[in-house]
Amino acid sequence: MIASGIGVEVEHGSRTAIVGDNGQGKTTFLRTIVDSLPVLAGEVRWGHGCNIGIYAQHVYTSLPQNQTVMEFLENVAPGGTKTQEILNGAASLLFRGADVKKKISFLSGGERARLCLAGLMLSQYNILILDEPGNHLDVDTVDSLAEALLAYKGTVIFTSHDRHFMRRMATSIVEVRDGRVVNYLGNYDSYLYSVNKEVEDGERERATHMAKAPAELLKVKAETKSARKSERELRKEMNNTEKLIARLDEQKKLLNTQLMACSDAKEALRLHTEMEELSKQLTEAEERWVELQEELGDW
Repeated sequence: MIASGIGVEVEHGSRTAIVGDNGQGKTTFLRTIVDSLPVLAGEVRWGHGCNIGIYAQHVYTSLPQNQTVMEFLENVAPGGTKTQEILNGAASLLFRGADVKKKISFLSGGERARLCLAGLMLSQYNILILDEPGNHLDVDTVDSLAEALLAYKGTVIFTSHDRHFMRRMATSIVEVRDGRVVNYLGNYDSYLYSVNKEVEDGERERATHMAKAPAELLKVKAETKSARKSERELRKEMNNTEKLIARLDEQKKLLNTQLMACSDAKEALRLHTEMEELSKQLTEAEERWVELQEELGDW
């Protein structure tokens, strides 16, 4: 079981970011609330009239290959939607001019991802569930996606590793961590402030406890500190970690370029899997770098 005792409410019209470290259960949480995974206890309850559209990380591999961009968008748009509205929806995700006449079979992985997102926003969904919508999109496309979602009138629940995107988009934060799910009202900066305050309060409480601790406990603390890595060792590890982060970042950029240019669905799926593994390694390296910074700060 990833988490228990969950009680989360998402208000209509909000843009809620699901955050948490890799492996904490963000995607599992999303899959559970859309009934892709069964709940082990309790229930997921949606309000009256909720119509949910889902963007999962592999969804663009199942697009109809024989349709053009325009044909696909015409099919997913509600009946009676004007051609100009469909063209505007396509343009919001950077399909302009001759791009709308392209066959899906000739689109790259990045273009297919954009098309899925454009289709979702043209449909009659009043709730969008988006799992890493910015993956495999370049900076300009992510900015266009943010603009389109900011103009969207419904509710958006999403995950993202892009902090700039979250800072721009989120009106509330749901954190999945250590077997619990907590709803933080306010934007991403408010969430960071709340988390930092929790950490500071915890450290203050531990400091108070240590001030009252018996001599034996203080002795253990002193021995533990003396047994830590030397400053020289820590700086060496930090240097190696920085090199690793730079190397992984370059590999990720290269993979992203290959994926955006790829028009073969199987190859796109393989590249996507490699990208996920690289993203996991990069996150772990960045977290270790932060830990090393904190350890060096104690010297």
